[in-house]
Amino acid sequence: MKKIVQTKWLLLAAAGVLAVILSGYGNNARCEQRSETLKIALLPIPDVLPFHVARAKGYFMTEGISVEGLPVYSSLDRDQLMQAGQLDAMLTELATTANFNRSRVRVRIVYIARKPIGAHSLFRILSAPNSGITSVADLTGATMGISKNTVIEYVTDRLLSAHGLDPERIIKKSVPVIPERYQLLMQGQIKAATLPEPLASSALAAGANQIIADSDDPRFSVSVISFSILALQKKPTAVRAFLRAWSRAAADINTEPEAYRSVMLTGIRVPDNIRQRFRIPTFPPPQVPNHRQWSDVMDWMIFQNLLTKPLPYDESVTAAYLPRK
Repeated sequence: MKKIVQTKWLLLAAAGVLAVILSGYGNNARCEQRSETLKIALLPIPDVLPFHVARAKGYFMTEGISVEGLPVYSSLDRDQLMQAGQLDAMLTELATTANFNRSRVRVRIVYIARKPIGAHSLFRILSAPNSGITSVADLTGATMGISKNTVIEYVTDRLLSAHGLDPERIIKKSVPVIPERYQLLMQGQIKAATLPEPLASSALAAGANQIIADSDDPRFSVSVISFSILALQKKPTAVRAFLRAWSRAAADINTEPEAYRSVMLTGIRVPDNIRQRFRIPTFPPPQVPNHRQWSDVMDWMIFQNLLTKPLPYDESVTAAYLPRK
């Protein structure tokens, strides 16, 4: 009888240990499940089309991850969400990444989302209809709408300089809200403006004049995917899976762009006057910005008194998460 009691006690103890082990395993599994969920901020611009295609074709699910795309309608909203720790990643630019990393490394660039390829521009410098401005030289003394201390101003300065005009010879008017900048240009209240796509193409279709497109000199324009340091540390597998799905969707778009027009029109703001004729862009293969691109942005930010010294490339850019060929 005593042996039977002892045996029962041992069996109960073993069952308890097993339950604890299984409970711990379940908790770990749930934690791991949660770690495979990513949140990324997405502006409604052509650069994010691979995300929408990857989601539509189930590529994130195939990779075993859950991705939540959070729509934001301004870079300010996006940056506030990242600063508050509400995001794992964001579509952004080199200068914004540098701003986040001024005092400590908070985000790192892991992928180029888009850059000028062929005739596909990210930004265009345009003049107003009936302004009489048709060349770079004509911009001397003109009022140009930009967004101060942003990629818009950086690209404007670099494109003007590359085409022989000192940016100090134009009058910059900061108009951060892009639709407002568009309206001021089309109404002739400013003589020129730098606009992103697809609003730039819409302005052209409505009578604006192109002065320079960044596709004429593609060294300067690039949008990137930046992940928080916390996400890179805690979710490296999910980050790599996300980038594999993104690059797969980008390759699909490059192969048959018109097949994804309906996806683009659902997830991206395209003005009515170009909805059916805006050219779906070509996307780059997996890569990160090079040292020269980063250094040039650092030089510009120091000149603008946005930084006191350049930030190290390797602290803000990494190729470690790129899909392997």
